[in-house]
Amino acid sequence: MATHLITGAGSGIGEAVARRLLERGDELYLLARDAGRAKELAERFPGARTLVADLANPDRLSWALSHQSLPERIDSLLHIAGVADLGPVGELTTKTWNRTLAVNLVAPAELTRLVLPQLRVSKGQVVFVNSGSGLNANADWAAYAASKHGLKALADSLRAEEHAAGVRVTSVYPGRTATAMQEKVHRQEGKEYQPEKWIDPASVAATVLLAIDLPRDAEIHDLTVRPGSAAGR
Repeated sequence: MATHLITGAGSGIGEAVARRLLERGDELYLLARDAGRAKELAERFPGARTLVADLANPDRLSWALSHQSLPERIDSLLHIAGVADLGPVGELTTKTWNRTLAVNLVAPAELTRLVLPQLRVSKGQVVFVNSGSGLNANADWAAYAASKHGLKALADSLRAEEHAAGVRVTSVYPGRTATAMQEKVHRQEGKEYQPEKWIDPASVAATVLLAIDLPRDAEIHDLTVRPGSAAGR
């Protein structure tokens, strides 16, 4: 039985990944931003354990986790949580920049640092669920795209550093996916949200499981997922 630490399990891709792993009998540790959210996750995912730590405050992650019980080994660390606030560079505030970078980049780096010893023990895997915006930046997406470009750099550097320790690192780059975040993005863009046009979160979850279930003689570095021909039907 494998042990996974997951961020973003409360909705969308993270929820789909957590359900798949729980259904097959794996052990889950789900990160929640506060006690109320932790209680909600525990009720929705019976048998999963919860950890309380706010990704929006990376400086406090070490303190928060030091007061909770972590497993001695972690087979995969799955970074799926994220935030997106759109706007032109000329109008983005430092508050938006700082929150976006904290949640999408600094917190994943810090959380990875904190559990690297457990990942090394198991020769485990780190999966960063990135975005198409981690490869290309469009107008009004500067803060989000910058955070995701940085996440790609983090993954690439980590992979090079931890290869000798046997830790695998994968980045997944989904296109637009039918999640609550996507609905929010559409509102910011002033567009009608039609979830059937976009990727089902379960399809991205299948991609994440493909990466972590790959035999140990191979490693997937980057996976790009885009809406298929069935989308929109």
